[in-house]
Amino acid sequence: MEFRKIANKIVEDIKHVQNLRVKVTHEQLLLTSAVTAILLIAFLIRILPMRWGYYISEFDPYAHYRSAQYAVDNGFVAWLNWRDMQRWYPSGVLVSGKYYPGVAMTEAFTYEILHMLAVPISLYDYCVIFPVLIATLTVLVMYFLGKDVGGKAVGLFSAFFLALNASYIGRTQLGFADDETIGIFAIIALTYAFLRSLDTERTWNSAMGYSIISGLMLGLIFASWGAAVYPFGLLIVFAFVMILLKRYSRRLLLSYSVTCGLGLFVAVNIPRLGLAYLTNIQVLAALAVFSLLCFFEVLKNTKTSKWKLIYTSSFLIIFCVGLVIMFARGTSLEEKFANVIDPFLRFSTNAIFQSVQEHAPTAWGSIYFDYGIGIFFVIVGLYFAARNPTNRNLFLILYALTSLYFASSMARLLILVAPAFCILWAMGLGGILKAFVAVMKETPKTLFQKKYIFGHVGKEFSGAAFILIILLLLVTFILPSRGSGFPRVFDQAYTPVTIMSSSVPIRPDEPVLEWYETLMWMKARLPKGTVIASWWDYGYWISIIGNQTTLVDNGTFDTNKIGKIGKMFMSNETEAVKILQSFNATYVAVFTTFYGQGLSGYTAGDPAGYGDEGKWQWMAKIANLDDKSFGNYTLGKDQVITTDTTTGQQTPTYIDNMKGQNTTLYILMTYAKDTNLGQTPTVQLNDTSGKGFEPAYFSTGKDYGGIIILVAVYKVVY
Repeated sequence: MEFRKIANKIVEDIKHVQNLRVKVTHEQLLLTSAVTAILLIAFLIRILPMRWGYYISEFDPYAHYRSAQYAVDNGFVAWLNWRDMQRWYPSGVLVSGKYYPGVAMTEAFTYEILHMLAVPISLYDYCVIFPVLIATLTVLVMYFLGKDVGGKAVGLFSAFFLALNASYIGRTQLGFADDETIGIFAIIALTYAFLRSLDTERTWNSAMGYSIISGLMLGLIFASWGAAVYPFGLLIVFAFVMILLKRYSRRLLLSYSVTCGLGLFVAVNIPRLGLAYLTNIQVLAALAVFSLLCFFEVLKNTKTSKWKLIYTSSFLIIFCVGLVIMFARGTSLEEKFANVIDPFLRFSTNAIFQSVQEHAPTAWGSIYFDYGIGIFFVIVGLYFAARNPTNRNLFLILYALTSLYFASSMARLLILVAPAFCILWAMGLGGILKAFVAVMKETPKTLFQKKYIFGHVGKEFSGAAFILIILLLLVTFILPSRGSGFPRVFDQAYTPVTIMSSSVPIRPDEPVLEWYETLMWMKARLPKGTVIASWWDYGYWISIIGNQTTLVDNGTFDTNKIGKIGKMFMSNETEAVKILQSFNATYVAVFTTFYGQGLSGYTAGDPAGYGDEGKWQWMAKIANLDDKSFGNYTLGKDQVITTDTTTGQQTPTYIDNMKGQNTTLYILMTYAKDTNLGQTPTVQLNDTSGKGFEPAYFSTGKDYGGIIILVAVYKVVY
């Protein structure tokens, strides 16, 4: 009897547990499954470069990792006063005054949380996977933003398109933890929270909460990315347009003031920006719009015409005085941002800015590469948004048009377009499919005219149109790119991390270990603190991976010092040694690429242009030297065009340029190249007094598909 009672009690308890089960509808189950699948796709496609190794990619992410490591080892407060003497020797660099802390501090803070939870992962490994995790989270936030704009279908499509966007994959793939990793996440979260704070059906407490979230997101962008000027400016333009369209509301005043105020509060506490940022022309514009919003609020609550006139006159006087003060102070934007707004300024800007490839104007083909047939749907989405100008749609239109303009000015900013275009793409696609889906569900009612006879659009036509649209999307995501065997999204994601390609834009069958092996040699064989001179492109790698001291790096903080390094490379050996001695440099690293044996159309030893042989012109320009005097074709050669008087055919020939062949850069690259090819060196490493260079280490110099990649390190002989 006792056993039967216990059994009955267990049965009753099981029944109660069944009653506690969560009830999930088929729609919720499908929606959850779809979102989960999209997040899984976003994650998996970004970890594909793992086949080349588990490394931090590019250059700037190494600087973020170094800052995160210092903060973890010494504390977040210590980072504020850290002068890194291993970079920009001999003065070092005050890191907090030169770098945005957002990415590094986010890495360090979240890593500390994982460490407290006893998650077995090193900081380096966490920094490698960090951009993938943030990108996956960003795709999730994108779903919620798209859902607010156009419903669940738009949310799903928006998240899916962002997950597969080639530009976004390129800046968030494995190891690429740069400013955009945090920046794009914060922009989407800012947009989501700010637009929600304007919803009239929400309580004031809810609006305040969302305003605070959007303000914190704006502050996170200020702390992480120089391009914070864009979302900040977008908020200013949006608020101003709302005023012009007579859509002022007290909620707009609340959301705008809290968002911008909190964002600027964070900004002035960023050492790189500081209180001086409040004199920025953009901040003054934000203050002007805020004043205008306050003015409208005052007018709205003023009953008499007399006081309305007084307030209006006072506002105009204050506004004019503010303009006079602003122009008198000569307030302006930072040079690189001014170049984005006015692309013609790039012709007069400094050579370092022009030398960076990602600062070049964007080719329209790059936009097609990212969106393919989706460009058509983006245009349709713009039409749908313009037809229904809600606050969200108006913000989206401004976001799309302005980001497209800025992205066309600078290739790096193409990633700014991605969130707006993905939502518009989803809106356009959803709007078109909705009509065909409705026809397939219901009795056809849509008519078309053909020779004065009216007929019905059948379900077969709608089904065919539906299938055609899906096939067009497959063209964008499935068909391989030109010259590649991978689909477009995989083409971007399935490339080696930069250190495993030695920064050469090729897709080899194996990792290119030339730079990595060289850096490991520096780390293991040279005493720590050895001063190594190189072009600034490789500074982060040498100081952080090689753990040695460098003169210049990718931060490009001191143009004059970079110019001196450029002058050193473009000088003869005697002058180069003097410059190196002034910096106490004991080693010099050069990077060269050239064609190997048997490649059709090329002679063994011809420059490939991916190494310093393709950068010497910028070395000369930054050093304020006449680059044409060193050779027009490549370093050490002059190009001469010979014209056949009979046929008119022009043939280029190349003659030696002795000035170019006497430069230190040419000598160091040529000696390494000749040695690699098994030839007797055609140059001398020392001048008549014995000063110059002696080989210290040459990388393997393997042939990768006809191109030999070689890193050479020389010891300076004083």
